Amino acid sequence: MSVKKIGLISLGCPKNLVDSEEMAGRLRKAGYRLTGDEREADLILINTCGFIESAREESIDTILEYCRRKEAGDLEGVIVTGCLAERYRAELEKEIPEVDAFLTLSEESRIVAGIDRILHEEGSGMTEEPDHAPVARTLLTPFYTAYLKISEGCSHRCSYCTIPLIRGPHRSRDRSELIEEAKGLVDQGVRELIVIGQDITRFGSDRGEPNALPVLLQELSGIEGVRWIRLMYLHPDHLSDELIGFVASEKKVLPYLDLPVQHISDPILKKMHRKVTAEDLYRRIGKVREILPDVVLRTSLIVGFPGEGEGDFHTLCDFVREVRFHHVGVFEYSREEGTSAALLPDPVPPEVRKERRGILMEIQAGISGERNEERIGRTLEVLVEGHSSETDLLLAGRYYGQAPEIDGQVLINEGNAEVGEFYDVRITDAHTYDLVGAIVE
Repeated sequence: MSVKKIGLISLGCPKNLVDSEEMAGRLRKAGYRLTGDEREADLILINTCGFIESAREESIDTILEYCRRKEAGDLEGVIVTGCLAERYRAELEKEIPEVDAFLTLSEESRIVAGIDRILHEEGSGMTEEPDHAPVARTLLTPFYTAYLKISEGCSHRCSYCTIPLIRGPHRSRDRSELIEEAKGLVDQGVRELIVIGQDITRFGSDRGEPNALPVLLQELSGIEGVRWIRLMYLHPDHLSDELIGFVASEKKVLPYLDLPVQHISDPILKKMHRKVTAEDLYRRIGKVREILPDVVLRTSLIVGFPGEGEGDFHTLCDFVREVRFHHVGVFEYSREEGTSAALLPDPVPPEVRKERRGILMEIQAGISGERNEERIGRTLEVLVEGHSSETDLLLAGRYYGQAPEIDGQVLINEGNAEVGEFYDVRITDAHTYDLVGAIVE
């Protein structure tokens, strides 16, 4: 009997992608073959996102698409897991009975047994108990880059956010387990580790380990083969001087910080249940730049939160102009069932939310372009990722100030390079989000 092929669709954030990689690892270990061509798959596994309305719509559309293929006889089965299944399993089972199984987050370790039951009439005799034994992840990222998820859940209880409802409270992973996982990733060829969690600054806080993140980063830096360590999802409320100082002192930890501030108006911050004030945020950003003069800062902002008036929005625009982040993600507020923000009065109309997002993105586009122009004439270390998606005449890569998928690239118009290797590139031109340069021979 031929080996069954599994197609894996991973939706949502990098944290969800890590879960997908762990499931892929379990499937490969069990003898299944993963295929990147969903047309040749015998079964489709969909790891969903349920964070906001647009993500839920994408997840449901994807589920329905593959259920139609199953009904047409092109697939033997469809399994759905992830955040959407975690929060709405009962409703989904009722509304989409064509799905063979919905697995909650705690059941993802049973994925092999679930697929066995669907694809093999007699089953494989495998236990239905969850298998929590560590398994090597099958990377769904390029071979040279991997995410390292150091915690699960969140305890902040921001008024607009469903993560605590879906993923539970903050739980740090064991440090020794993380080091072993990182070593395994490096053995697979990974050169860039991207440290992620809902809030990585809280790492160790639930275990009574103060300043645990710098300790972890020190140990990760000691792994031979790691070249870059990138930090994502640092809550400003817990960004310590010790952590900033460590980033300044450790060459492998990049001077790139992702600080999701969400807003700057004190009344809105209070309604959001953010535990920082505008004064706190200005001070902490100033401290970061004092200790790390060449730091690249990314943030995320929410527009159209209930009660956000013209004055609040203008304050936010002024903040963006003044602080001059290198990268900004702007999101329209999404009213989420079960959150305290969903009960707030004075909703902002959808058309106003959309307009405000457009205004803020236009402001930031100008700033991002100016920030990139500051790099012209400099020589930057660039991780080469392959040919540009626009033309094979250009290579593309990233310097330390560009995270994958979200921050633009360095386009290389002179020189030869191997994918996954680092090269010095002299920057000769700049666009709104991308840089252009030549490899220094």
